[in-house]
Amino acid sequence: MNNINKHRRRLRHSINVLTLPDTIFVNTFRLNKAAFQYVLEQIRPKLKRNTRKSAITPTIKLATALRFFAQGSYQLSVGNDFNLSLAQPTVSKILSEVLDAMETTICKNWVTFQMSEDEEMECKRSFFERTGFPGIIGCVDGTHIKIIGPCKSSQHLYYNRKGFFSVNAMIICDHKMRIRYVDARHPGSGHDSLIWNTSRVRRFLEEKYEAGERNSWILGDAGYPLEPFLMTPYRSATEHSAESRYNSVHSKARNIVERVIGVLKSRFRCFLGARELHYDPQKITKIVNACAALHNICLHYNTYFPEDDLQTPFEEAENSAIINENEAGSSSEASRIRDVIKSNLSL
Repeated sequence: MNNINKHRRRLRHSINVLTLPDTIFVNTFRLNKAAFQYVLEQIRPKLKRNTRKSAITPTIKLATALRFFAQGSYQLSVGNDFNLSLAQPTVSKILSEVLDAMETTICKNWVTFQMSEDEEMECKRSFFERTGFPGIIGCVDGTHIKIIGPCKSSQHLYYNRKGFFSVNAMIICDHKMRIRYVDARHPGSGHDSLIWNTSRVRRFLEEKYEAGERNSWILGDAGYPLEPFLMTPYRSATEHSAESRYNSVHSKARNIVERVIGVLKSRFRCFLGARELHYDPQKITKIVNACAALHNICLHYNTYFPEDDLQTPFEEAENSAIINENEAGSSSEASRIRDVIKSNLSL
């Protein structure tokens, strides 16, 4: 065992991942080198310091975590990739350390729903020019992250309607495919509308509406409740009717969040349904938060993402078929707002 450890240390110190060719670097770690260096500088002060010559460097720690997010495989193979040369228990410790560092640095700075007035205007203008739907400041959808069954006392909560264990993550994006809000704290059995109703972003929008904010909406599918600040499709719209026209434009505008989820899961393949994550739900929440922030950083640093890599996660296809049964209880004001938008779209 000592010989194996010495061999791993020699391999680790003989390679610099930043010398990899750019294409291989992005394919391996999903960030380009500029984004990697930025994240490294942000999290470095939060990583444990060790003065031993054999200590694992911050660069290797970040590379290890990114390789796990990108590969969606097991920790043992991650440790062997590209001469990172780490034992599985070491990979596990590094992953926890890097996640904690990201949670207090890049997550809070790169995933925020707060928009300046100029950002809101740009978002509304972009959506309107592309689809003709006014006032959009974001689109929302839920996605299931497959996990192994948690402890028996809570397994029933995480067993979703599709027949596997998961957490249900709510994501809101803007016109540039940036993730503005993510909430991955809820078990897979929770419905999208429940997650929305208990979210901080709903309270934030409700407070803004009560303070006089108008003409700003999030778009959600039929699984979400119709509210003055959340526009959903009409149910059972007659073909060629004004309601049908509204639904078509609404769907075209909201499609961007489905694409964001597809890019997120294809870029960070630990989320793809072929393999479940082998962690407790609390740690999975941290992984989702970190990858959402990394997704935004990739956009900022123009990290190349090949279209051929884009996959439609298998569980997303059914989401639009889930009809929210509580629409009859939506406010008359929300219904009135939707009818006004419908009338303008049908002109």
